[in-house]
Amino acid sequence: MTKRDYYEVLGVSRNSTEEEIKKAYRRLALKYHPDRNPDNPEAEELFKEASEAYDVLHDAEKRGLYDRFGHEGLQNAGFRGFQGFDDVFSSFGSIFEEFFGFGGGRRGGRGATRAGADLRYDLQIAFEEAAFGTEKILEFEKQETCVHCLGKGTAPGKQPATCPACQGAGQIERRQGFFALRTTCPQCRGAGTIITDPCPQCRGRGLVHAPKKLSVKVPAGIDNGARLRLVGEGEEGSRGGPPGDLYVIVHVAPHAFFERHGNDVHCQVPISFPQAALGAEIDVPSLYDTQQLTIPRGTQTGETLRLRGCGIADVRSGHRGDQMVHIVVKTPTQLTERQEELLRELAALDGEQTKPKKRWPWSKGE
Repeated sequence: MTKRDYYEVLGVSRNSTEEEIKKAYRRLALKYHPDRNPDNPEAEELFKEASEAYDVLHDAEKRGLYDRFGHEGLQNAGFRGFQGFDDVFSSFGSIFEEFFGFGGGRRGGRGATRAGADLRYDLQIAFEEAAFGTEKILEFEKQETCVHCLGKGTAPGKQPATCPACQGAGQIERRQGFFALRTTCPQCRGAGTIITDPCPQCRGRGLVHAPKKLSVKVPAGIDNGARLRLVGEGEEGSRGGPPGDLYVIVHVAPHAFFERHGNDVHCQVPISFPQAALGAEIDVPSLYDTQQLTIPRGTQTGETLRLRGCGIADVRSGHRGDQMVHIVVKTPTQLTERQEELLRELAALDGEQTKPKKRWPWSKGE
C-alpha cells in the first residue's frame, strides 16, 4: 500500500513552520488517540500515520531527507516508520502523558497535571478601528512545551528515575499509633519520579519561554475596556495539563471629534448667529461620510440634533446607534464696521441696549 505524503497526513504545507507542524500533530493525536477511540482500528491507523509523519517532519535532518528523496530516501537511510503502537509509545517516550495528557494504563506517571497560566495582553486601537473592526498581530512571550525534550524535562535518550524517597508512589506515609497520614512526597512533589539528567534547553522544566505571534480579529463595535478571550493561547500546562487562555484587553484611543456613549457617538458643531436665528443646512462629519444636517430657525446653544444610524454598530446585533450633534452658537469676536452697525440696528429694534463702541481721545469723528 502506497504511503500518503507526510505533509498531506498532517494537513500542512511544505513550507510550514515547526510550530504549525506541532499544532497540526497535536490536533490529530487528540482526535485519533486510542484511549479516546477504543476498538476503532481506523482511528488506530490514522493515529499511527500521524505519529510517523510528525516524527519525520519535526526532525530537521529527517525532514530535509524526506523533502529531497521522499519515503524511499528515508527507507534507504534506515528509517522504517512505526510498526505498531508499542513502537509509537517507545519512540515518543512519555509525550502522550506529559505533552498531550494521555497515557492511561500504557505508562506510569503519578504526577498531577497542572493547567497553564492565563495571560493578559493590552491592545491599543484607534477609535475608527473599534467602530469598524480590525485585525491585529499580537507579539508576546509565553511558556511552551520544550521541543528538545517534548516536555519530559529529561535529556534526549534519558528517562526520569524512580523517586528514592517515595519509591514511585508520589506520597509518603507517616504512622502515629493507629493513624496513618499520607502527604505529597517533598522530593518529587507527587510525580513519583525525579529527573537526574535534565534537558539542557529547559533545565528539566519541560517548558521554555518562546516568542509568539498571533493574529486576532477585533470585532466591529467593540468598546473600550472590552475583553477578548483566546482559548488555549495562554501558557502550556505541565504534565499534560491543559493550556491557559489569553485575555486581550482592548484600549480605544480617544477621538478628536467624536465621543462614544454606548452605541451612540456625540460631537459638538459650532454654527453662526445668523444660522441659528434663520435656520440653515450644514455639512457635518460622521464616521461613514459627510451628512447634511438641518438647523431649525431659532436654534439655541446646547440643543441636540440627531443623525439616525450614524453611530456605532452593536457588537452583537449589528444595529447602529445614532450621532448626537450638540449645537454651539458662536459669538463673533471681530466685526467689520458694517456688521457692527447691523447688529446695533437689530438690538435697537428689539429695544435692547448695547455698549457703545469705545473711542480714544485721539480718534477723529463723533
